[in-house]
Amino acid sequence: MALSWFLIHILLFTSSFAHNDFFTSIGHMTDLLFTEKDLVNSLKDYITAEEIKLEQIKKWADKLDVLSAAATQDPEGFLGHPVNAFKLMKRLNTEWGELESLVLTDVSDGFISNLTIQRQYFPNDDDQVGAAKALMRLQDTYQLDTGTISTGQLPGSSSSHQNVLTVEDCYDLGKVAYSEADYYHTELWMVQALKQLDEGEMSSSVDAVTILDYLSYSVYQQGDLERSLDFTKRLLELDPTHQRANGNLKYFEYQLAKQEKMGASEEAQTEETQRKGRPDDYLPERKKYEQLCRGEGLRMTPRRQSRLFCRYFSNNRHPKYVIGPVKQEDEWDHPHIVRYLNIVSDKEMEKVKELAKPRLRRATISNPLTGVLETAHYRISKRRATVHDPQTGKLTTAHYRVSKSAWLGAFEHPVVDKINQRIEDLTGLDVTTAEDLQVANYGVGGQYEPHFDFGRKDEPDAFEELGTGNRIATWLLYMSDVQAGGATVFTDIGASVWPRKGTAVFWYNLYPSGEGDYRTRHAACPVLVGNKWVSNKWIHERGQEFRRRCGLQETD
Repeated sequence: MALSWFLIHILLFTSSFAHNDFFTSIGHMTDLLFTEKDLVNSLKDYITAEEIKLEQIKKWADKLDVLSAAATQDPEGFLGHPVNAFKLMKRLNTEWGELESLVLTDVSDGFISNLTIQRQYFPNDDDQVGAAKALMRLQDTYQLDTGTISTGQLPGSSSSHQNVLTVEDCYDLGKVAYSEADYYHTELWMVQALKQLDEGEMSSSVDAVTILDYLSYSVYQQGDLERSLDFTKRLLELDPTHQRANGNLKYFEYQLAKQEKMGASEEAQTEETQRKGRPDDYLPERKKYEQLCRGEGLRMTPRRQSRLFCRYFSNNRHPKYVIGPVKQEDEWDHPHIVRYLNIVSDKEMEKVKELAKPRLRRATISNPLTGVLETAHYRISKRRATVHDPQTGKLTTAHYRVSKSAWLGAFEHPVVDKINQRIEDLTGLDVTTAEDLQVANYGVGGQYEPHFDFGRKDEPDAFEELGTGNRIATWLLYMSDVQAGGATVFTDIGASVWPRKGTAVFWYNLYPSGEGDYRTRHAACPVLVGNKWVSNKWIHERGQEFRRRCGLQETD
C-alpha cells in the first residue's frame, strides 16, 4: 500500500512549477547534483523504514504460520484448551486489526515531503529536450559518430559506466530529433539504439519493432525508398500484423516499381534530389564556423605568423605596470587581437563566479529592430509526408545562444571594481561609460552563434537607450579552462582563440573612424567537455574622444 502511495505521489509531482533553463548553465546544473544526493539519502531512509516494517510483518507471519499449522491438525483438541480459545478471540478481534494498521502505515511521508519541496525546482521537458539537442549539436560540430557518444569516449574525457548511453537513451535522442522533423539525426540515433539491441543489450521499455517504425519513416523522409522498404520488411518479420508497416510496405513497393518503370526519368532524378543528409543550416557560414571550432579551416601564413610576438606590456609606462608589466601575446594581426596572461587571480575569479551564480539568467541578445534584449532562437520548419507517421511531430525552437549570464556593477564588490580598473589601465579606454561586467556560464553544448558585438548601420537603435554610443571594443576574460571545445572563433578571418583560465582577449570592434569592423564577427563554439566561465566588458565610444583619436578614412 505504501508503495502504491509512493508511486501516486511521484505521478502527482511530475511537472515542475518553475522553469530555469537548467541545461544552459553548468553552474546551475551542479546544484541539481546536490539536490539529487539529498533525495537519494531521503529515499534510503524510506527504504530502511519499509524494511523495518516488513520485518515486523514477517515475524508475525512466521509465528502464526507455526501456530496455525499445529492448530489445524486437531482443531477441536486445540480449542479445547481455554487459553488457545481466548487467544484466538484476541488475535482475530485485536491483533489482526493492529497488523492491518501496521500494513497500512505509510512510512514514505518524509521522503514524499522532501520530494514535493524539491520537485518544483527540477528540470522540465524543455531542459531534457534542450540537453538532447545540445548533444546533437556537439555531434555535428565536432564530427562525432553516435557510437563514440554512446560509449562516452569524447575527446578530453575518460569513459566510465556512468557516461554510457543505454538503448533507451539513444531512442529518446532519436525521438527528440523526430519531434523537430530532424529526420537525419532521428535515423542516426535510432540506428544506434537498434545496434545496441542487436548486440544483446537488454531494454525494458523499447523494442526493435518501435525503433524500426521510426527508422522506416525517417529514412523515407530523406528520400531513400529502398532502405525504407528494407526497414519495413524487417519490422514485419518481427510483427507481421503491424497495420502501419503493412500500409507503408505497399506504398514503398509501388513507388519503387514506378521508379524502375520510368528508369532514369525526370521523376527519378527529382526523387534523388530530395534525399537529404544533415538538415540545411540557417547560417551560410555554418561549415566554416564548425571547422574553426575543430581547429581546422583557414590558417595564418608563416610570413604573417612570424610577425606575431609576445611581450611585457606596461601600456606606455602606466604607473601601475612600470615595475610589474603584464604578459601580452598577439593572437591575430588584422584585426589586432591580443591576449593578456595572468590578468586576474583564482581568488578574484571565484569571487566573481560566487557573485554571479545566484543571478544567472538565460542569456539574451539585442533585437536588431527594436534594440530590446531578448532570448535568441530560430524556428525549424516542419516537413510533411504522405506515409503514415508513427508519431505526430511538433514545431519547437532551437537555440542561438545557449548560456546563462549575470551583470555585475562596480559598486557591488571591490573585486568587480578592481577588474574594471585593470581593464581601463591596460586598454587606456574609459570604462565609466562601459556596460557592467557580464558573467556567462555555458551549459551542455553551450555556444553563441556568429555575431557582431557592435551595432551596424541597419541597427540604428541598438544601444540608443544607453546613450553611450556604439561598442568600440570587447574585453573577454576566460575564468575556466575547458577540456575540449569552447573556442572563440572569428569566422571572417579564420582565427580560433582557445580558452585559458586567467587570460583575457581584447580587440576593437570599430575602426578609429567609428565604422564597424566586420572582420570581428565571432562566435563561441559549443563546449564539448568541461565547464566554461567567461566575463566580458563591452566598452563604448563615449569618453574615448581623447583616448583613441578619430580617423579620417573609413577603415582608418
